[in-house]
Amino acid sequence: MSLWKYADRLPVEPLVTLEEGETPLIRSAKLPGDTWLKFEGANPTGSFKDRGMTVAVSAAMAEGAEAVICASTGNTAASAAAYAARAGLRCAVIVPDGKIATGKLAQALMHGADVIALRGNFDQALALVRELTDRHPIALVNSLNEFRIEGQKTAAFEVCDQLGGAPDTLCIPVGNAGNITAYWRGFQEYNASPHLHGYQAEGAAPLVKGEPVENPETVASAIRIGNPARWEEAMNAVTASRGEIRAVSDAEILDAYRRLAAEGIFCEPASAASVAGMLKYGSEGTTVCVLTGHGLKDPTTAIANAQPVVPCEPSLEALEKVVLR
Repeated sequence: MSLWKYADRLPVEPLVTLEEGETPLIRSAKLPGDTWLKFEGANPTGSFKDRGMTVAVSAAMAEGAEAVICASTGNTAASAAAYAARAGLRCAVIVPDGKIATGKLAQALMHGADVIALRGNFDQALALVRELTDRHPIALVNSLNEFRIEGQKTAAFEVCDQLGGAPDTLCIPVGNAGNITAYWRGFQEYNASPHLHGYQAEGAAPLVKGEPVENPETVASAIRIGNPARWEEAMNAVTASRGEIRAVSDAEILDAYRRLAAEGIFCEPASAASVAGMLKYGSEGTTVCVLTGHGLKDPTTAIANAQPVVPCEPSLEALEKVVLR
C-alpha cells in the first residue's frame, strides 16, 4: 500500500510512484503526555517531500513535461531527483552553495540530477527558479506547485486513520510552510480540526517575527528559509485551527534531536523542531509530532552531536577494558 490508496482524493493518476506514504506513527516511550511521532523519514528518499513529489511528477508526466526543476535546501532536491529518474525526466536542482547537508547532496547527485550551487540563499534560488519556469517549459516542483500540497495532505489522512481519529494537537516544523498548509487541507477534508503548532528555528523565523529574514541561519538546514512561499496559507491554517507559530533555539532543537535518538528514533535536526516546540511550549491532549526527515540526511551533524568512537587494541584484554568499563 502507498498514499495512492487515497487516489479518489488526489487530482491525477499515479504515473510515477516509489510506494511512498504509509509511514509509521510511533507512540513515544519517553516524551511527556500522550505523544506520537509521525516518522516521515520512512519515505523512499527519507523525507515527507516524496508525498508531494509523486503527485507533482505524475502531473508533469501527464502534461507532457520533459524536465523538472526546483530550488531546495536539500530534501526537495533529493526527492525531485529520484522521482525524475523514475519517470525518465531531466531534473535540475538549485541549492544554496555550501548550505546543503551531505546526505541530501549525495542523493540528488546519485539520481542523476544537474545540481547547481547558487552563491546565495534558498529564497534567492526560489525567486530565480520561478522566473526561469515563467520563461521556459520546465515543470516547477517546489511546494508552490499545488500538486505537491495535494500529495502532502495525505499525511493528515494517515494520522487520523492510524489513531482512529484526529489528534488534539499536531506539532510540525515550518520552513517554506508547504507542509503545515498541506496538513490543514488534509484535516479539513477529513472533517478534523486539531490545533496546529508550527515551529521555526530562531535564526530563521520570519512567520514568528512577521517579516522576512534576509540571512536565515540555523543548524536545522531543512528549515533555513527566510521568506516562506506559503506564508499566507500557513498563517491561515494556524489561525483557523486555533494554533500557534513559535520559535525554538538551535540548542533546543539539538536537545530534542538527541532525546529522540535515545529512544531509537533518528531524525534530521529540522524534524526535531516539532518536539523541541512541544517540550518548550506544551501541547493539549493527544499530540502528534511530525518528524519530517531521516537522520541519515545529515550525518555531519549527527556525528558532531554523538559520543566519540572508542579506539581499541586488537586483544581480548583491551576489548574487555573498553566494553566493561
